[in-house]
Amino acid sequence: MHNKYIFSNIVGVFVFSEHFKLLDKKMFSNSEQYADKENIEKEFSKKYKNLKKPSGKELENILVFLKDEQFFDGFYAMNMELTKKLIKDSVKDDLLIIQTISSIREIDRIVNIMIKRLREWYALHNPEFEHSIKDQEKFVELVISKDKKELLGKLDVDIEDSMGAEFTKDNLEPIINLAKEVNGFYSLKKKQVEYLDGLMEKVCPNMLVITGSLIGAKLMDQAGGLKNLMEFPASTIQLLGAEKALFRHMKTGAKSPKFGFLHEHPLISQNPKQIQGKIARTLADKICLAVKVDYFKGEFIGDKLLKKIEEKFK
Repeated sequence: MHNKYIFSNIVGVFVFSEHFKLLDKKMFSNSEQYADKENIEKEFSKKYKNLKKPSGKELENILVFLKDEQFFDGFYAMNMELTKKLIKDSVKDDLLIIQTISSIREIDRIVNIMIKRLREWYALHNPEFEHSIKDQEKFVELVISKDKKELLGKLDVDIEDSMGAEFTKDNLEPIINLAKEVNGFYSLKKKQVEYLDGLMEKVCPNMLVITGSLIGAKLMDQAGGLKNLMEFPASTIQLLGAEKALFRHMKTGAKSPKFGFLHEHPLISQNPKQIQGKIARTLADKICLAVKVDYFKGEFIGDKLLKKIEEKFK
Protein backbone atom coordinates (compact mmCIF):
# COMPACT_ATOMS: atom_id res chain seq x y z
CA MET A 1 0.00 0.00 0.00
CA HIS A 2 1.47 3.32 -1.07
CA ASN A 3 1.85 6.21 1.34
CA LYS A 4 0.33 9.60 0.76
CA TYR A 5 1.76 12.76 2.27
CA ILE A 6 0.12 15.62 4.15
CA PHE A 7 1.92 18.95 4.51
CA SER A 8 0.78 22.28 5.89
CA ASN A 9 2.25 25.78 5.95
CA ILE A 10 0.90 29.31 6.21
CA VAL A 11 -0.95 29.17 2.87
CA GLY A 12 -2.82 25.90 3.36
CA VAL A 13 -2.92 22.14 3.91
CA PHE A 14 -1.88 19.90 1.00
CA VAL A 15 -2.23 16.18 0.31
CA PHE A 16 0.21 14.56 -2.14
CA SER A 17 0.34 11.16 -3.78
CA GLU A 18 3.32 8.83 -3.47
CA HIS A 19 4.62 10.46 -6.66
CA PHE A 20 4.19 13.93 -5.15
CA LYS A 21 1.23 14.86 -7.28
CA LEU A 22 -1.27 17.15 -5.60
CA LEU A 23 -4.40 15.21 -4.61
CA ASP A 24 -6.20 17.77 -2.47
CA LYS A 25 -5.72 21.08 -0.76
CA LYS A 26 -7.31 23.59 1.59
CA MET A 27 -6.06 27.15 1.11
CA PHE A 28 -6.17 29.51 4.09
CA SER A 29 -7.95 32.80 3.57
CA ASN A 30 -7.15 34.24 7.01
CA SER A 31 -5.10 33.66 10.16
CA GLU A 32 -8.03 32.00 11.97
CA GLN A 33 -8.03 29.17 9.42
CA TYR A 34 -4.27 28.83 9.81
CA ALA A 35 -4.70 28.53 13.58
CA ASP A 36 -7.24 25.75 12.92
CA LYS A 37 -4.94 23.76 10.62
CA GLU A 38 -4.78 20.74 12.96
CA ASN A 39 -8.52 20.15 12.59
CA ILE A 40 -8.21 20.48 8.82
CA GLU A 41 -5.40 17.92 8.84
CA LYS A 42 -7.62 15.56 10.84
CA GLU A 43 -10.38 15.89 8.25
CA PHE A 44 -7.94 14.97 5.49
CA SER A 45 -6.68 12.04 7.55
CA LYS A 46 -10.21 10.66 7.67
CA LYS A 47 -10.65 11.16 3.93
CA TYR A 48 -7.27 9.70 2.88
CA LYS A 49 -5.69 6.63 4.43
CA ASN A 50 -2.00 6.17 5.18
CA LEU A 51 -1.19 9.88 5.35
CA LYS A 52 2.25 10.67 6.72
CA LYS A 53 4.36 13.75 7.31
CA PRO A 54 7.11 14.14 4.72
CA SER A 55 10.78 14.23 5.69
CA GLY A 56 14.14 14.31 3.94
CA LYS A 57 13.85 13.88 0.16
CA GLU A 58 10.06 13.69 0.40
CA LEU A 59 9.95 17.14 1.95
CA GLU A 60 12.31 18.53 -0.69
CA ASN A 61 9.99 17.37 -3.47
CA ILE A 62 6.99 19.01 -1.82
CA LEU A 63 8.83 22.29 -1.22
CA VAL A 64 9.83 22.36 -4.91
CA PHE A 65 6.15 22.08 -5.78
CA LEU A 66 5.28 25.00 -3.47
CA LYS A 67 7.81 27.26 -5.21
CA ASP A 68 5.26 27.72 -7.97
CA GLU A 69 4.28 31.36 -8.57
CA GLN A 70 0.63 30.57 -7.90
CA PHE A 71 1.43 30.45 -4.15
CA PHE A 72 3.47 33.69 -3.97
CA ASP A 73 0.53 36.01 -3.33
CA GLY A 74 -0.77 33.68 -0.64
CA PHE A 75 2.59 33.52 1.13
CA TYR A 76 2.89 37.32 1.08
CA ALA A 77 -0.67 37.99 2.27
CA MET A 78 -0.56 35.45 5.10
CA ASN A 79 2.90 36.55 6.24
CA MET A 80 1.65 40.13 6.45
CA GLU A 81 -1.49 39.14 8.34
CA LEU A 82 0.36 36.90 10.80
CA THR A 83 3.03 39.56 11.39
CA LYS A 84 0.36 42.17 12.13
CA LYS A 85 -1.36 39.75 14.50
CA LEU A 86 1.89 38.97 16.31
CA ILE A 87 2.62 42.68 16.71
CA LYS A 88 -0.91 43.30 18.00
CA ASP A 89 -0.74 40.35 20.40
CA SER A 90 2.67 41.46 21.69
CA VAL A 91 1.12 44.49 23.41
CA LYS A 92 0.73 43.03 26.90
CA ASP A 93 -0.16 44.75 30.15
CA ASP A 94 3.48 44.80 31.28
CA LEU A 95 4.29 46.97 28.23
CA LEU A 96 1.54 49.36 29.33
CA ILE A 97 3.19 49.45 32.76
CA ILE A 98 6.54 50.31 31.17
CA GLN A 99 4.98 53.12 29.12
CA THR A 100 3.15 54.49 32.16
CA ILE A 101 6.21 54.59 34.44
CA SER A 102 8.19 56.19 31.60
CA SER A 103 5.47 58.84 31.32
CA ILE A 104 5.60 59.48 35.07
CA ARG A 105 9.38 59.86 34.90
CA GLU A 106 9.06 62.36 32.07
CA ILE A 107 6.47 64.34 34.03
CA ASP A 108 8.82 64.44 37.03
CA ARG A 109 11.67 65.65 34.82
CA ILE A 110 9.56 68.39 33.26
CA VAL A 111 8.14 69.48 36.62
CA ASN A 112 11.61 69.69 38.17
CA ILE A 113 12.71 72.06 35.42
CA MET A 114 9.56 74.15 35.57
CA ILE A 115 9.42 74.38 39.37
CA LYS A 116 13.00 75.61 39.48
CA ARG A 117 12.14 78.38 37.05
CA LEU A 118 8.94 79.18 38.95
CA ARG A 119 10.76 79.49 42.26
CA GLU A 120 13.49 81.75 40.84
CA TRP A 121 10.90 83.91 39.12
CA TYR A 122 8.54 84.17 42.09
CA ALA A 123 11.41 84.86 44.49
CA LEU A 124 11.91 88.20 42.76
CA HIS A 125 8.46 89.12 44.02
CA ASN A 126 8.25 87.27 47.36
CA PRO A 127 11.63 85.82 48.46
CA GLU A 128 10.61 85.34 52.09
CA PHE A 129 7.80 82.95 51.23
CA GLU A 130 9.78 81.15 48.50
CA HIS A 131 12.56 80.34 51.00
CA SER A 132 10.14 79.28 53.73
CA ILE A 133 8.50 76.31 52.04
CA LYS A 134 10.20 73.16 50.75
CA ASP A 135 7.13 71.20 49.64
CA GLN A 136 7.02 71.88 45.91
CA GLU A 137 3.37 70.97 45.35
CA LYS A 138 2.21 73.01 48.33
CA PHE A 139 4.32 75.94 47.11
CA VAL A 140 2.58 75.86 43.74
CA GLU A 141 -0.89 75.66 45.31
CA LEU A 142 -0.24 78.68 47.52
CA VAL A 143 1.25 80.78 44.71
CA ILE A 144 -1.95 80.19 42.73
CA SER A 145 -4.43 80.72 45.57
CA LYS A 146 -2.85 83.41 47.77
CA ASP A 147 -1.48 86.88 47.14
CA LYS A 148 1.79 88.23 48.53
CA LYS A 149 0.19 89.90 51.54
CA GLU A 150 -1.60 86.72 52.62
CA LEU A 151 1.52 84.59 52.24
CA LEU A 152 3.70 87.00 54.19
CA GLY A 153 1.02 87.19 56.89
CA LYS A 154 1.48 83.46 57.48
CA LEU A 155 5.15 84.23 58.17
CA ASP A 156 4.39 87.24 60.42
CA VAL A 157 6.18 89.50 57.96
CA ASP A 158 4.79 92.92 57.02
CA ILE A 159 4.56 93.50 53.31
CA GLU A 160 6.49 96.76 53.77
CA ASP A 161 9.43 94.76 55.17
CA SER A 162 9.62 92.37 52.23
CA MET A 163 12.74 92.49 50.07
CA GLY A 164 10.74 91.42 47.02
CA ALA A 165 9.78 93.76 44.22
CA GLU A 166 6.19 94.88 43.83
CA PHE A 167 4.88 93.36 40.59
CA THR A 168 2.07 94.79 38.58
CA LYS A 169 -0.77 92.52 37.55
CA ASP A 170 0.76 92.19 34.08
CA ASN A 171 4.09 91.08 35.54
CA LEU A 172 2.52 88.69 38.03
CA GLU A 173 0.11 87.03 35.60
CA PRO A 174 2.72 84.98 33.65
CA ILE A 175 4.12 83.66 36.95
CA ILE A 176 0.65 82.54 38.06
CA ASN A 177 0.06 80.96 34.65
CA LEU A 178 3.30 79.01 34.95
CA ALA A 179 2.26 77.84 38.43
CA LYS A 180 -1.08 76.66 37.01
CA GLU A 181 0.69 74.67 34.30
CA VAL A 182 2.94 73.03 36.91
CA ASN A 183 -0.13 72.24 39.01
CA GLY A 184 -1.67 70.64 35.93
CA PHE A 185 1.34 68.34 35.63
CA TYR A 186 0.94 67.34 39.29
CA SER A 187 -2.70 66.43 38.58
CA LEU A 188 -1.66 64.49 35.48
CA LYS A 189 0.94 62.55 37.48
CA LYS A 190 -1.65 61.59 40.10
CA LYS A 191 -3.93 60.22 37.37
CA GLN A 192 -1.05 58.29 35.82
CA VAL A 193 -0.11 56.81 39.20
CA GLU A 194 -3.73 55.75 39.80
CA TYR A 195 -3.76 54.05 36.40
CA LEU A 196 -0.42 52.39 37.19
CA ASP A 197 -1.78 51.09 40.50
CA GLY A 198 -4.62 49.37 38.64
CA LEU A 199 -2.29 47.81 36.08
CA MET A 200 0.10 46.55 38.73
CA GLU A 201 -2.77 45.07 40.74
CA LYS A 202 -3.85 43.15 37.64
CA VAL A 203 -0.44 42.03 36.37
CA CYS A 204 1.71 41.51 39.47
CA PRO A 205 -0.30 41.79 42.72
CA ASN A 206 2.31 39.94 44.78
CA MET A 207 5.17 42.22 43.77
CA LEU A 208 2.92 45.26 44.20
CA VAL A 209 2.41 44.51 47.90
CA ILE A 210 6.15 44.33 48.50
CA THR A 211 7.45 47.15 46.28
CA GLY A 212 4.55 49.50 45.69
CA SER A 213 3.57 50.51 42.18
CA LEU A 214 6.38 52.96 41.39
CA ILE A 215 9.34 50.80 42.48
CA GLY A 216 7.79 47.68 40.96
CA ALA A 217 7.16 49.44 37.65
CA LYS A 218 10.72 50.77 37.56
CA LEU A 219 12.10 47.27 38.12
CA MET A 220 9.91 45.93 35.32
CA ASP A 221 10.91 48.78 33.01
CA GLN A 222 14.61 48.23 33.64
CA ALA A 223 14.24 44.49 33.08
CA GLY A 224 12.27 44.98 29.87
CA GLY A 225 9.08 43.24 30.96
CA LEU A 226 7.62 40.85 33.51
CA LYS A 227 9.06 37.75 31.84
CA ASN A 228 12.61 39.13 31.89
CA LEU A 229 12.24 40.25 35.50
CA MET A 230 10.98 36.78 36.42
CA GLU A 231 14.14 35.23 34.96
CA PHE A 232 16.50 37.51 36.93
CA PRO A 233 18.14 36.19 40.11
CA ALA A 234 17.59 38.12 43.33
CA SER A 235 21.12 39.59 43.16
CA THR A 236 20.31 41.24 39.82
CA ILE A 237 16.95 42.56 41.03
CA GLN A 238 18.72 44.10 44.03
CA LEU A 239 21.00 46.16 41.76
CA LEU A 240 18.53 47.17 39.03
CA GLY A 241 18.80 50.94 38.70
CA ALA A 242 22.42 51.02 39.94
CA GLU A 243 24.08 49.94 36.68
CA LYS A 244 26.32 52.99 36.41
CA ALA A 245 27.63 52.54 39.94
CA LEU A 246 28.14 48.83 39.32
CA PHE A 247 30.11 49.43 36.12
CA ARG A 248 32.20 52.09 37.90
CA HIS A 249 32.93 49.54 40.64
CA MET A 250 33.98 46.95 38.05
CA LYS A 251 36.11 49.42 36.11
CA THR A 252 37.77 51.48 38.82
CA GLY A 253 37.36 49.43 41.98
CA ALA A 254 35.05 52.03 43.52
CA LYS A 255 32.66 50.97 46.28
CA SER A 256 30.12 48.44 45.09
CA PRO A 257 26.46 49.59 45.20
CA LYS A 258 24.13 47.84 47.64
CA PHE A 259 20.91 48.56 45.80
CA GLY A 260 19.35 50.43 42.89
CA PHE A 261 15.67 51.38 42.77
CA LEU A 262 15.15 49.62 46.08
CA HIS A 263 16.73 52.59 47.88
CA GLU A 264 13.30 54.28 47.53
CA HIS A 265 11.64 51.54 49.59
CA PRO A 266 10.51 52.75 53.04
CA LEU A 267 12.17 49.82 54.81
CA ILE A 268 15.52 50.95 53.41
CA SER A 269 15.15 54.73 53.52
CA GLN A 270 13.86 54.70 57.11
CA ASN A 271 16.53 52.40 58.58
CA PRO A 272 20.21 52.95 59.47
CA LYS A 273 22.78 52.62 56.71
CA GLN A 274 24.57 49.72 58.36
CA ILE A 275 21.59 47.38 57.80
CA GLN A 276 20.30 48.78 54.51
CA GLY A 277 22.29 46.29 52.45
CA LYS A 278 20.85 43.39 54.44
CA ILE A 279 17.33 44.74 53.99
CA ALA A 280 17.90 45.14 50.24
CA ARG A 281 19.01 41.51 49.92
CA THR A 282 15.93 40.30 51.78
CA LEU A 283 13.64 42.50 49.70
CA ALA A 284 15.22 41.27 46.47
CA ASP A 285 14.77 37.65 47.56
CA LYS A 286 11.07 38.14 48.26
CA ILE A 287 10.54 40.19 45.09
CA CYS A 288 12.20 37.44 43.07
CA LEU A 289 9.75 34.91 44.51
CA ALA A 290 6.73 37.22 44.14
CA VAL A 291 7.46 37.93 40.47
CA LYS A 292 7.66 34.22 39.68
CA VAL A 293 4.30 33.62 41.34
CA ASP A 294 2.80 36.56 39.43
CA TYR A 295 4.19 35.43 36.08
CA PHE A 296 2.85 31.90 36.45
CA LYS A 297 -0.48 33.17 37.87
CA GLY A 298 -0.04 31.51 41.24
CA GLU A 299 -1.98 32.24 44.41
CA PHE A 300 -1.69 35.52 46.27
CA ILE A 301 1.15 35.36 48.81
CA GLY A 302 2.35 38.98 48.75
CA ASP A 303 1.01 39.81 52.20
CA LYS A 304 2.78 36.80 53.74
CA LEU A 305 6.08 37.72 52.07
CA LEU A 306 5.85 41.33 53.24
CA LYS A 307 5.00 40.24 56.79
CA LYS A 308 8.13 38.07 56.92
CA ILE A 309 10.27 41.04 55.83
CA GLU A 310 8.69 43.41 58.35
CA GLU A 311 9.02 40.90 61.19
CA LYS A 312 12.70 40.40 60.39
CA PHE A 313 13.52 44.12 60.49
CA LYS A 314 10.93 45.59 62.83
